[in-house]
Amino acid sequence: MEGTYTIGEVAAATGVTLRTLRFYEARGLVAPLRTAGGRRVYGPGELARLNAALALRRAGFSVARIRDLLAERKVDLARAVAAQLAHLELQAAALAESRALLLSVQSRIDRGGPIDVATICSLIRNKETTMDDTEWNRVVDDHFSPEEQERFRATMPKDFDAQDYAARWRELGARIEAALPLDPASRQAQAFVDEWSALLKPFTDVATPEMQAGVARMYDDRPNWNAQPDPGFGPDVWTFIRAASDTRR
Repeated sequence: MEGTYTIGEVAAATGVTLRTLRFYEARGLVAPLRTAGGRRVYGPGELARLNAALALRRAGFSVARIRDLLAERKVDLARAVAAQLAHLELQAAALAESRALLLSVQSRIDRGGPIDVATICSLIRNKETTMDDTEWNRVVDDHFSPEEQERFRATMPKDFDAQDYAARWRELGARIEAALPLDPASRQAQAFVDEWSALLKPFTDVATPEMQAGVARMYDDRPNWNAQPDPGFGPDVWTFIRAASDTRR
């Protein structure tokens, strides 16, 4: 096909991996043509869309937002850029707070002053929470639109303790990982599924079936995440829980 490029040629020309190109296709950012043999080929139009998507990604836009922008016939760039700047400014402010705390502790160390436990704990909590929140934002932005995210936030209880909840996931994830490999149909495996379901209850009590399916798809897509936040369990634990849950169906 004249004037077209294979996925390998596009990857070599743009510096984007084949895996990323397939991920962008799955997310609807590009739609390469197919040859009679099923091979992907990119024409001028799809190359233009890909270059636009890459430029927007470098500017910090989420995959979901890029998809929406590329789908619009008339793009309100001023509004999109303003929203993205506001989002980045929030992230910058959070990182600036962590940096300020680090500099404060470093200054005390340089002066030979005492560093109390409360200061160190505050530093660790601030740094870990800020960075993990930033990482989660990148993953969630790629899988859910701003409207979907707002619906999530609106359904969560006002007194929800995110730090305690995250700690409980880490504890359960560690126990499951230590027990693997495990027959998904075994009694121990099904007991883990019961614990998993109980821990999910604050979410499943308020989430719609569409929300629950969306979260499951997000974790299924974990190999393609563009950041590495800590959900409290590894990919092997997630695969096991999916298999153990399927045995009940």
